[in-house]
Parts: sequence; structure tokens; C-alpha cells
Amino acid sequence: MDKQQEMLEKIGLVEDPSRNKTLAETNAIKHFGVNPETETVMLLVEVGKKINEMTSGITRNIAKIVKAEYGFKSLVIEYEQARPENFTKKAKIIAIASGKGGVGKSSVTANLAYAFTTLGKKVGIMDADIYGANMPKILGIETLELMGNADGKVFPYVVDGIEMVSTEFFVEENKALMWRGPMLGKVLKIFFEDTLWSQDLDYMFIDLPPGTGDVMLDVNNYVPDAKIVLVTTPHPSASHIAIKAGFAAKDLKQEVVGVIENMSFYEVGEEKHFIFGEGGGKTVADKLLVPLLSQIPIGQPEHGPSIYKDTEYIGIMYLNLARKLMKLLP
Repeated sequence: MDKQQEMLEKIGLVEDPSRNKTLAETNAIKHFGVNPETETVMLLVEVGKKINEMTSGITRNIAKIVKAEYGFKSLVIEYEQARPENFTKKAKIIAIASGKGGVGKSSVTANLAYAFTTLGKKVGIMDADIYGANMPKILGIETLELMGNADGKVFPYVVDGIEMVSTEFFVEENKALMWRGPMLGKVLKIFFEDTLWSQDLDYMFIDLPPGTGDVMLDVNNYVPDAKIVLVTTPHPSASHIAIKAGFAAKDLKQEVVGVIENMSFYEVGEEKHFIFGEGGGKTVADKLLVPLLSQIPIGQPEHGPSIYKDTEYIGIMYLNLARKLMKLLP
């Protein structure tokens, strides 16, 4: 055994305190490299919780091995946080956010999910808009019941191949949800840790509540790698608050990948009527230095209240939007 392999095996014996297991036991070392010219060891390590009080101890223990035992001058470690055990491991996560309610964020989420499915992707939706959950209604689900297993885990509801969970499944019909912060965290725990998502999902859409509150913070703790897409209308009041939501996401080190302007105009023949004004989406995109991905007009699907078919004008717009997002999240 050469010295580098011997050193790697010793590093594997270092314990991750957030998992109470060694790095080898959790297959946590995702990359190991040595630069002989600078005498530097480079590591990419997956941890249970990416917080300084956990990772600093790991770094110290690895540094003792790399520097004291094997004489290397430098150590560079990049940490990434592991996803919860039952949560999809490979899916790219797109969190749909808005500054204020009423901009059509949930409808945008649902139609994007269908567009991605049409393009051959396997998709899940987490309806994390806790107080205003309405994804089952948008998807036309009438039986608000989830199946579970003997271990107390639940299976997501599947409609048209799309997996979905929502707080609508946990409250009495037509009753408002009146929970404080700790209870919201318990709901998200069910969604992230106790829901048996398919491990071959390609994309997971998270329908966030409007604004910046406990749910956005908790979602970031579970999946800090989620990419944010902001939804606004052209109206200045909506775009103003969307900008705040975008900067809040950036403060959490989340990447905002683009802006969708919903309810952009109402089209009659070849004439566009800008009912809610113009320019809100571009203003948000320019302030956040991200692209304006699409301007979705006001419309009504031909069949049903919410979902556009891929042959309809707005349905085709969603397909094009889905293709853009796929390129932004390769």
C-alpha cells in the first residue's frame, strides 16, 4: 500500500459528529487529491450537518493526519451536506419562491412539474406552502389520504406520474392551519425525513410560502443546494417584495437562478393588455443579476382549472421554460 492510500484510509477513520459514524462508514469522502508541487491535500467531504461546530473538529483531526503524520504543508477541505436518508439523493431541487402571495406561484410550480414530465423527467412536488397549501386542488386530487408503512413512514401521493406531499393531507378539510414555528418544523421533518420518495427522481420542486420566514430557513437547513426561482407579477408592489425575497435567499447562500413574471399580460387577438403594469419581472431580474426566464400571460387552460396541456399556447411556454431551467441546472 502506498503512502497516499494509507493516509486516505486513516482519514476515513475520522468521525463525523453529526452522524456519529466515521467518514469511511458513510462513504463521505467524495474526492481525494494531492498536489505534489504545493504539497497540498484536497478533499471533498459529505457531512450530516454542514455547520462550523461540526466541521471544525473534522478539519482538525484530518489536519493532524495530513500535516503531522505525513508532512504535507497544506490542507484544503470542501464540505457538502448530505440529504436526509429517505429524501431523493440525485434529484436537482428547484424551490419556487415569491415575495408576496397571489402571484400564482403554486400554479407555476404545478405547470412546471407537468412540463418536466412531458420532457421525460421524473418529478416530485413538495407543497411547503404550509398555511396556503393548495397543490392537491391544483392537481385535481380529491382523496386527501396518504398511505404509510409499518415504520410510520408515508408514501407520496402520485398523480400523472408526479409524486407529491402537502399539508392538505394532514388537516381537516376546509380548516385553516394555525401552527407556530415548532409545528412547522415537524411538518417539514415529515416531508424530508419520513416521506418515502423515489430515489430515481430527476427533479424536486418545492413550493415555498410567500415571503421569508421559518419555512425558508428550515428548507435551507435540509437542502442548502436547492436553487431558487422567483415568481412575481409585473406590478411594482409584487416585484418590490420579490427583490427582498431574492436577497434573503442569497443571504442564506442559496443560488437564485432566475425570475418568472406571471400574469404578464392578457392577450386578445394580437393585442396585449398589461392589466398589472409592465416591467416588474425585469426589475427583479436586473436587481438580482439573474435572467428573466419567462413572461407567462393570464389565461385559462382548455381542460380543467389549472394545468395547461403541452399543445396549448401557454403550455408550450412552460415547455420552453422547463428547457431553460434544465440548461441552468445541468
